[in-house]
Amino acid sequence: MLLGCIGDDFTGSSDLGNTLTKAGMRTVQYVGVPDGPADTEVEAGVVALKSRSIPVAEAIRLSLEALVWLKAQGCTQFLFKYCSTFDSTCKGNIGPVAEALADALEARKVIFCPAFPATGRSIYMGHLFIKDALLSESGMENHPLTPMTDPDLRRVLALQSKGSVGHVPAASVFDGAQAVRDRMDAEDAAGHRLLIADAIRDADLMTLGAALDGLPLITGGSGIAMGLPENFRRKDQLSGTASDWPGQAGQAACLSGSCSNATRAQVSGHEGPHMEVTANALVAGEVTPVSAADWAAEQGDALPLIYSSADPEVARAAQATHGKDRIAAAFESFFAETACALVARGATRLITAGGETSGAVVEALGPPMLAIGPEIDPGVPAIRAGDDLVLALKSGNFGAPDFFAKAARVLRGDS
Repeated sequence: MLLGCIGDDFTGSSDLGNTLTKAGMRTVQYVGVPDGPADTEVEAGVVALKSRSIPVAEAIRLSLEALVWLKAQGCTQFLFKYCSTFDSTCKGNIGPVAEALADALEARKVIFCPAFPATGRSIYMGHLFIKDALLSESGMENHPLTPMTDPDLRRVLALQSKGSVGHVPAASVFDGAQAVRDRMDAEDAAGHRLLIADAIRDADLMTLGAALDGLPLITGGSGIAMGLPENFRRKDQLSGTASDWPGQAGQAACLSGSCSNATRAQVSGHEGPHMEVTANALVAGEVTPVSAADWAAEQGDALPLIYSSADPEVARAAQATHGKDRIAAAFESFFAETACALVARGATRLITAGGETSGAVVEALGPPMLAIGPEIDPGVPAIRAGDDLVLALKSGNFGAPDFFAKAARVLRGDS
């Protein structure tokens, strides 16, 4: 294994696996830290954790455990992957986890770059944009767990880090890999260990990738990985082979727990049967995983959607009534148990929307590893979780308006 990756949620980890697979690396996603060694043919390993919104100390512990395992597989470079919207509170977890990994690797000049132009994420003058809006005006300011109200990533990272934060501006990136290395050296000499890097185009990410050759630790969204495989390819370290995707027939179902603008639009436009699960109904026991799975199984060849993607105002009202932590735990448990009940009733294709929802579902299903298949939409690949089960794990903000129907087709093997 050459590149060792640690993802702070399951959708982001599959997004990263998609990027590396498309760039020619034999990639496997692991559900948590594996108990045994990896297959010797794996070139990039992605250890998917559910650490984005847990207490900082626990996130650090899990991430360091993943690092130890990846080092044991022979990895020479490591990537800490987080969301392209930099989801993190003022206490972490992005900064503290990155600093812990940097300490363990004795790394300096640690780049932070969540840019992903294919999905409208760009960084300019240290500020994160979602398409033509600042992060703080993109809908992410309403996130129920990690509301993002400041688009200046330098300020966000400084609040949750011990060290000072530097910057690799677009002007340096536009001038090429050597200019990036020179700027990183200058920022390091000035005492800045953590560096926000600007990127507005795929070409900028490729430039950054070339500049990061040989550095022990990189952090960012999946886009920062675009240029990394080429560094290994130049050294004749890649096999150049890829896996086929046979697809999976059988019943499909969709589970959506995201309240993002993109997912709510996808839910609204879904033409198949749908069941809304409100917080009040869930807490009152009016709907259960068994009743939801029974309803979905009754839909035959249609594509049923079970969702809790409420308007932000509705979500806040439910949190005020029942408590944020109680609601979050209730929905995660509901979707996890519903997924298991669906599989028990014969479902072979599951499509999930939302990082927390997807993480809960994958943890409940318990596949030891996930094989990355073809891309459904930018950042979202098809995934094989077993001989008779395939998944699509979508970050809340990703996907085209018809994502659910498209994902069902790709998982089945349709072109």
